[in-house]
Amino acid sequence: MRKLFYTILAAGLLISSGLLAQKNVLPLDQKLRMAELIVADYYVDTVNENKLVETAIRSMLEELDPHSQYSTAEETRELNEPLAGNFSGIGITFNMNKDTLYVIQTVSGGPSERVGVLSGDRIIAVNDTAIAGVGMKNSAIMKRLRGPKGTTVDVKVLRRNAGANDTIDFRITRADIPIYSVDAAYMADPRTGYIRINKFSAETPKEFATAVKDLRKQGMQQLILDLSDNGGGYLNAAVEILGELLEPGRMAVYTEGRTSPRYDYTARPSSGKPLLSDGRLVVMANQYSASASEITAGAVQDWDRGVIVGRRTFGKGLVQRPFPFPDGSMMRLTVAHYYTPTGRDIQKPYTNGDSKGYRHDIIDRLNSGELMHADSIKYVDSLRVNTLRSGRVIYGGGGISPDVFVPLDTADFTKYYRDVVAKGAINQFTIRFVDDNRKELKKRYKTDTEFVNGFEITPSMLDSLYAMATKEGVEFNEEQARQSEPLFRMNLKALIGRDLYDQATYFKVYNRYDPIFREALKVINSDGYDRILDGSDRPVPQAGKE
Repeated sequence: MRKLFYTILAAGLLISSGLLAQKNVLPLDQKLRMAELIVADYYVDTVNENKLVETAIRSMLEELDPHSQYSTAEETRELNEPLAGNFSGIGITFNMNKDTLYVIQTVSGGPSERVGVLSGDRIIAVNDTAIAGVGMKNSAIMKRLRGPKGTTVDVKVLRRNAGANDTIDFRITRADIPIYSVDAAYMADPRTGYIRINKFSAETPKEFATAVKDLRKQGMQQLILDLSDNGGGYLNAAVEILGELLEPGRMAVYTEGRTSPRYDYTARPSSGKPLLSDGRLVVMANQYSASASEITAGAVQDWDRGVIVGRRTFGKGLVQRPFPFPDGSMMRLTVAHYYTPTGRDIQKPYTNGDSKGYRHDIIDRLNSGELMHADSIKYVDSLRVNTLRSGRVIYGGGGISPDVFVPLDTADFTKYYRDVVAKGAINQFTIRFVDDNRKELKKRYKTDTEFVNGFEITPSMLDSLYAMATKEGVEFNEEQARQSEPLFRMNLKALIGRDLYDQATYFKVYNRYDPIFREALKVINSDGYDRILDGSDRPVPQAGKE
């Protein structure tokens, strides 16, 4: 039947159009379909037609820009879930340690907390299937724990009590679990609030507004907005947040492409007056801040609304439009470019079909010295523009260059530190230490503020970590361990704090170490803040001629 169909199709194509036959021209869509039918019907071995078609689509898109991509139905669900703002599951954050699921925290008010699952519990079986010590992948474990709202899942938990281990069986009814995009929101000093956003999801504007209102009640007059390592997300989420930062009616970004007419996105507050249209603002960004992060930083810079501190952002300024297929798979095709209000194209240069070179860009920046030295950033004179209020000079050409550059600090990083982290020794040590000392630590440090200010990593703790790493096959290097000691101390304390309290505690510890945060706090409280924005305290970047 298939061969008959192919014969009829081929005959129809060749006979029905004499003009096409005479000119040896065949419509491209029909040519592609014919090729697939020929392979499926005549190839020497059996082929997977679905895989053939998917490979053809992927190969087609690989000839285009680096961000046009195809995803299977499962990949599409995994891509969309973090941005949707919630999923159905049992409500835990966890870590994998030695093939065992270790519960870091239960979601407040979530299904696991309601039945009595505790931080530190190990989930060793799900619905009578062992998940501990069997080498099961994280994705496979998550599939077993997640499921439709209202369904139940049976889990067996190993709990440590007074030095002994007990097993407890729980039946948990799955529910909608929020995925938070605001990692931390706290007062960095009596006047300065700090908010860290890890992605721009559907719920990010609401989370941001809630955080701002809470910090206002605590006396916040100025804000450090941390977009470091934020790979982006939904455009509309960035526009909504800009609506709370810019004067109403200001352009936030515009898009334009060959077949996509220009469209201007206007910043408007969610209700009444913007939450933060005045007061000092510093945006933290680095080479991994991309897409919606760059839209936010670019608009803030173009309108002289705040100071960008850190390093040049990734340079992802291509707009993808999703084209879903009936089977749940999806093609995300680039249809336009993002432009900041001054007309800067956010996208860094690329070559169609060269995704490998594109991915290598960050390494190229490191090798060229750009991540360590501000004067290594290459500016092109023809891409020079002026900000929209003070008229200070800024440049396009890919990514958002900071107003205040902070070099990448590698002084504490060593091969020994890298290997200890790679072997999972830090996570193992943290889990064991918190297990042994949770009650005592929570009794001594009743709040995470007391913990951040009072807890210290002792030499004996470091020695235990190094011994654990040695057992994992990492050869001890005393000189490199000493060099990386500040990094070890910070990481251990931050992870212990996270396991005892929450994710925000991690950043309260980490930020005391982070050079970008320390510079951001310095800038926002300095007399030079206003001079940076009016251009009098920032040298004009040196540009080469194009």
